[in-house]
Amino acid sequence: MSTPYLQIKGLVKKFGDNTAVNAIDLDINQHEIFALLGSSGSGKSTLLRMLAGMETPSGGHIILDGQDITKLAPYDRPINMMFQSYALFPHMTVEQNIAFGLKQDKLPKEEINARVEEMLRLVQMLKYAKRKPHQLSGGQQQRVALARSLAKRPKLLLLDEPLGALDKKLRQQTQFELVNTLEKVGVTCIMVTHDQEEAMTMATRVAIMSDGELKQVGTPSDVYDYPNSRFTAEFIGETNIFEGKLVHKDDEHALIDCPELPAKVYTDQKFEADNGQTVWISIRPEDIDLHKEKPAHRDTHNWAKGVVKDIAYLGSFAIYHVQMPNGRIIKSQVPAPYWYTRNLTPPTWDEEVYLDWPENQPTPLTR
Repeated sequence: MSTPYLQIKGLVKKFGDNTAVNAIDLDINQHEIFALLGSSGSGKSTLLRMLAGMETPSGGHIILDGQDITKLAPYDRPINMMFQSYALFPHMTVEQNIAFGLKQDKLPKEEINARVEEMLRLVQMLKYAKRKPHQLSGGQQQRVALARSLAKRPKLLLLDEPLGALDKKLRQQTQFELVNTLEKVGVTCIMVTHDQEEAMTMATRVAIMSDGELKQVGTPSDVYDYPNSRFTAEFIGETNIFEGKLVHKDDEHALIDCPELPAKVYTDQKFEADNGQTVWISIRPEDIDLHKEKPAHRDTHNWAKGVVKDIAYLGSFAIYHVQMPNGRIIKSQVPAPYWYTRNLTPPTWDEEVYLDWPENQPTPLTR
């Protein structure tokens, strides 16, 4: 088995009595685009700054391509960092901004010119080479900042909220451009973001951070479909969580009694727990079907009923907030064509509806 390209071993950062990063262990592969995702204060930016050399670790090691860089100064690390603000020099042209780091390294003029042209072509900014930052759009400035970061051919590229300065529509367009550019270059990249969509779209793997710790690491689909805790399930996307007791479990199925639901929950997802143990069930809104009448095949498990209290119409789908008799709200996400393809009138406010979900969707959680 090959050695990971970047190894983070027991990394700790303390500010007085406060532990910002708590004994993190993480391996990242070469050419990987890795996202650190967390809310404000989770420790993700502090971790990124330690990788860049801008913060000194209180403990642990950072090993990049076989070299321990924990104590190296930022300028001695084969690492570049792109900030949310892009930090372009306003008095320099696009090509001068890209060339800046290369000139600092005192590379030959011919090599600098060749690399600048290579980067301009890579980010499709060749015709803007003589412009200054204020003459560019936000998306174009982002490309210039990326080109400058890649020009020195770093072993590791760090992105701090790389698309945070862009409006939502431009951010969505730029996500794929950025990924395509990084994949063409083949650079190993770690990005920090609080934007779930950004992390799930761009990264090959995602780490969920909270309180200075890694709560879960995996592919975007694994983290979303198979959360390892209530925290991760609620942090990534929307979900409905119900507390219950494990009634029965065998190799194929489990039956959970959730007091807030009128019927038991039946799931075929695998997990470790004992009969009588407290467990939680996570059901995503898109996995809950909405009906105007009780489904004939539902009797003993996986259903509920209530009254429509709110409807959020979002174009391609609508989210129904259904209040059960006990006051608990369940969210169900229904595709826009669902009712019309069945020649049915969509339910409206204060109308009684039924909800059900298939056995392969409830995700059992033990913490």
